[in-house]
This record gives sequence, structure tokens and C-alpha cells, in this order.
Amino acid sequence: QVQVVESGGGLVQAGGSLRLSCVASGTLFTIGRMAWYRQAPEKQRELVAVIINSGSTNYADSVKGRFTISRDNAKNTVYLQMNSLNPEDTGVYYCYAAGTRISGGLVPFESWGQGTQVSVSS
Repeated sequence: QVQVVESGGGLVQAGGSLRLSCVASGTLFTIGRMAWYRQAPEKQRELVAVIINSGSTNYADSVKGRFTISRDNAKNTVYLQMNSLNPEDTGVYYCYAAGTRISGGLVPFESWGQGTQVSVSS
């Protein structure tokens, strides 16, 4: 089993910054892809940013230039630095991890965190 736990959400004023963290743990072998998704009230979950184990990244157009995703492979941790926040960034932010785990051999896994609330006031 692989567990994914987020932290770092909270309430911030528009223009402010927050840093989210996500740690994956369990019978991990490799983590190929880590990502942040968000879901605003009454909206579908959307991809915010993704980073693969080579360090290559991709961002939603709405956050480019404001958010930065990074990872520490030694700690199985991914971060999301969010700057210049605006009320449209409000939502529950979910961490996602995918890779291989040890279970009698190597098997693929996909895991989601429970989410952390980010609220931006105007």
C-alpha cells in the first residue's frame, strides 16, 4: 500500500502565498509521476501541475508563472509553491502519486491524498 498525505493549506488574502507539501509512504519502489489537482465548489477536479521523476514539469494555463511544482525524490515529497493567489484558486487541493510498489514483485500504483483546503479571500 502507498499512502499520500498533503499539508500546508489554509486561508490567505489575495496576492498572498502558500506552500503545499505532499509525502508518499509505504512499500514504494519508484514514483514516476507526482501531481497536484484541485477541485473548486461545484466544479470538476482539474490538474494544476505535474512533475515526473526526471524533473520535467507541466502546468495548467491558469497557474503558469504563479505556481511552481518541485519534488525531493529522496524524501518522496512533492511541493507546490503558490504565489500571487487569487480567489479563483480557492478549492481543495489533492496530491496524486503514481509509480511502482513492492508486493511480491513490482506492481504499479496510483494513490490520492485526502486533500487540503486552500481559501483565498478578496
